[in-house]
Amino acid sequence: MASLTFLGAAGTVTGSKYLVDTGAHKVLVDCGLFQGLKDLRVRNWQPLPIAASAIDAVVLTHAHLDHSGYLPRLVAQGFKGRVFCTPGTRDLCTLVLPDSAHIQEEDARDANRYQYSKHHPALPLYTADDAARALTLLQPVGYNRPVPVVPGLEVEFISAGHLLGSAFARVRVGQRTVLFGGDLGRYGRPVLPDPSPVDQADVLLLESTYGDRLHEPDEIGRAHV
Repeated sequence: MASLTFLGAAGTVTGSKYLVDTGAHKVLVDCGLFQGLKDLRVRNWQPLPIAASAIDAVVLTHAHLDHSGYLPRLVAQGFKGRVFCTPGTRDLCTLVLPDSAHIQEEDARDANRYQYSKHHPALPLYTADDAARALTLLQPVGYNRPVPVVPGLEVEFISAGHLLGSAFARVRVGQRTVLFGGDLGRYGRPVLPDPSPVDQADVLLLESTYGDRLHEPDEIGRAHV
């Protein structure tokens, strides 16, 4: 029987990682960094409860670092599978992952230069080489096109209107579907398309960063829940 394990974005809204285990294969949906306070950021250094080499594939909903930024670390730990994403997410990852690696390396150099780390030497979470290798694994897939990820599991990307390439990931395992929301965009924006309606899923998984409040009207006069 398939199982779903939360490896991030539980008790906080960063570090999005969801492990889908079909019994025969393991797929990680999103591969995000923990960001924010130090207590969150140190989680990026903690080992995952599963070896990176045992993960068969990764599915990315979008390119924000709290959903994609752990990917070079996963590659450094031995992941070699394909990373399924939209073409827009692939394009943005070619910018944000090398930039993130540069910051990791710069922070480690500063820590060693000014000796403010308890680690000697201080090391980056991942390197530019790790980011470059991660980019070679990206497998772009268009919207509304179900594709096999591993035997017994397929994914379909549906536009989420959040940023370039952002998507809901509708994952089908056997006869059941789980809709991973990623981050949901707003309606009526001047540049981005509206989120596409999704008519069917057995399970809906959403993060609730702003789920308990009413936003003030924005620059075009609309209030949003």
